[in-house]
Amino acid sequence: MSTSVGAPDARDQLAALIFAVLLLDEDDMIVEANHAAEEMLGRSARKLCEKRFWDVVGISDQRLSENFAASDAQIVARGVIIATPVGDRRVNISSSPMHGEGGWRVLTLSDAGQLENDEDEDERVELRAPAVLAHEIKNPLSAIRGASQLLARRVAGKDKLLAKMISAEVDRIAQLIDRMQQLGAKPVKITGPCNLHEAVRNAMATVRAGRKDVCELVEEFDPSLPAVAADQGALEQVLINLIANACDAGAGSEQAAVTVRTRFVSGLVFNTIRLGKATRLPIEITVTDTGPGIDPLLRDHVFEPFVSSKPQGQGLGLALVRKLLRDMGGRISHERDERAGKTHFRINLPVAG
Repeated sequence: MSTSVGAPDARDQLAALIFAVLLLDEDDMIVEANHAAEEMLGRSARKLCEKRFWDVVGISDQRLSENFAASDAQIVARGVIIATPVGDRRVNISSSPMHGEGGWRVLTLSDAGQLENDEDEDERVELRAPAVLAHEIKNPLSAIRGASQLLARRVAGKDKLLAKMISAEVDRIAQLIDRMQQLGAKPVKITGPCNLHEAVRNAMATVRAGRKDVCELVEEFDPSLPAVAADQGALEQVLINLIANACDAGAGSEQAAVTVRTRFVSGLVFNTIRLGKATRLPIEITVTDTGPGIDPLLRDHVFEPFVSSKPQGQGLGLALVRKLLRDMGGRISHERDERAGKTHFRINLPVAG
């Protein structure tokens, strides 16, 4: 590959990549790691270069792990769960042997939660379906509600109670449908710079006002953070949902507490494909609860419509949260720290302007 005079050298080019790159020798020792690898694995390049790859990263799929360890062929795998020093992650991973270099190879790791064009289109289709269904259901619901109100005026006693129950149930279904329609609604527009901590505190105040139980809400804010590129109303809606869910998760615990932390994550970049380009998302909001965690069978599906671990849950809240954040060019992920007994939902957003 030819390099123009004055062009950045190979190390600078690797440092600029948005996905993690690791150079392994014939013994699988990490020889070089770029900045994205430091962010993903929670270790400095100096620390990483003191270890074998398998001492830092564990691959959940045993067959795939064996193939990576034994094969000198090129390997590409998508949606792989890996264990890292900072928790489990779902990634896309590739292994590229360096021919003629006696077992040396280059590994790349990228967040499998990144939006790619085909996945983006799949999601748009997925979210349009509930909206179309909602539209078709609303008309007959209105007729049923009107009929129940007329019936309530003409009957007495137990029959009147039944008519009122029909009307109340129709209202409950209509509320569910309204939320379904939000999933298929037009994208949220970024209305301008948003004061991050004002949005968080407004959301906290709303959650406190709407709950009868005592759920301690703890702030761990970085006051130096700049404004974010987001619609404040949509961001508050996202935070209300996450904080309320976190309070529900810890309900019944003697020391139920929800911590909301904000920080600047230097160099963090995600390929969210907004306006056809990668977006830097350095502003991070983490909502942490001390509850028992999400059912392991549901953890990979919590942001999908109609998936819920709550007995009476509708499974639309987190799907709407993901939709709103993606509309604003952000992302959301979650992880479970079993040793600490905590669940983290992480939001990453771009800086305004």
